[in-house]
Amino acid sequence: MVGKAIKLAPDLQRILAPNVSPMTCWGTNTYIVGDRDVVIIDPGPDDPAHLAAILHALKGRHVSCILVTHSHIDHSGLASPLSAATNAPIAAFGDSRAGRSDVMSDLVARGLATGGEGVDHSFTPDQTLKDGENLDGSWGRVTAVHTPGHMANHMCFHWNDIIFTGDHVMGWASSVISPPDGDLTQFMQSCKKLAVIPCARFLSAHGAPIETPAERLEWLLAHRYAREAQIISQLEQGAATISELTDSLYRGLSPGLRVIAQRNVFAHAIDLTLRGQIVAKPDLQFDAKYQLFKALSVERK
Repeated sequence: MVGKAIKLAPDLQRILAPNVSPMTCWGTNTYIVGDRDVVIIDPGPDDPAHLAAILHALKGRHVSCILVTHSHIDHSGLASPLSAATNAPIAAFGDSRAGRSDVMSDLVARGLATGGEGVDHSFTPDQTLKDGENLDGSWGRVTAVHTPGHMANHMCFHWNDIIFTGDHVMGWASSVISPPDGDLTQFMQSCKKLAVIPCARFLSAHGAPIETPAERLEWLLAHRYAREAQIISQLEQGAATISELTDSLYRGLSPGLRVIAQRNVFAHAIDLTLRGQIVAKPDLQFDAKYQLFKALSVERK
């Protein structure tokens, strides 16, 4: 129900933003954690109706902090207006460049400026959070967990037996990974990091609660390993570009979704290149020609 505060557990409410789309499922889930003093997780898109819905749900309660999982506009867009309305600080891992790996920073330096899908370039938190940092209050303890992958500054938040997973883990779809903002190598590491944190439920920023967290993480890893195997299988038939690989792996996509698919394939190509399984010619970039390392070794003999 858009705009309605739904109780999910004691001291926990969810408000759905009115931004349904193919990329956001039924919209962004904004969470209010606490009773008298609260923290808000993922304020959502910059939408006056959603701001009004959050303020109505608060019913005068004090907002101690606004937590942002990552700086895509459907998560961070409302952070500043909500902060102005509640006088609460905004906390996150950092701005939209924070947390990038060396390889992604190099891609940016060489002209791959951004994946561009909804990045909030103006986002600057009032408070930066470190991995493992705790926020204690009447709501209990919320622990920040740095989970780069979908975006380099992505964080999940652990509270009681729940992990708020943002866009890193969703039940209705796998996460888009669009270099240089997204990083598949980091994504896989972050999935394994979450797997060792005991919890009963994942609450994502889009879609329904995930009641079997371990199974969902296993599925996400298996999904990526399967896509990797498909790419290697295609390259066994000969060198190919990202565009050619995408056309082979994703058939019948609309033009808009094809762009997203290309970014995902590029993320895999970067990861496979770093692991020495494929080679990019002339160098690592979106427009490169990719081939298996063993094929290149044979070619050089």
